[in-house]
Amino acid sequence: MPDRLHFTESDAANALIASDPMALLVGFVHDLAVHVDERYDGDAARVWTEAADADALRANLAALPGFGEMKVKALGAVLAKRFGVEAARELVPWHPTLGDVDSPEGLAEYQAAKRAHKAEWSKARSPA
Repeated sequence: MPDRLHFTESDAANALIASDPMALLVGFVHDLAVHVDERYDGDAARVWTEAADADALRANLAALPGFGEMKVKALGAVLAKRFGVEAARELVPWHPTLGDVDSPEGLAEYQAAKRAHKAEWSKARSPA
């Protein structure tokens, strides 16, 4: 396995990503791994163990490549509900999250509810 993944031609990388959605995921994981390696010496747990409070944790999570507010809240919910990270408690949204999932059945229920909510939200946003 290579120590690093590196594209020498950005056009080639963009073409690969456009033709293969998995390549997008590979790029995301690579960027995330590089960030954790450079910022936290490869120890991903430091993202939350070094956060003194919710604001620091939010900043650490938001600095992760590909993490916007939704992913910050989702990971915050998992950290709070599944790993007991106190600094993450303030990041937990009011609605059900992946942090509430504790079984394959729970995941299926969560995904079904999320799809229903998205459909309802899309219908509400559509012009009548």
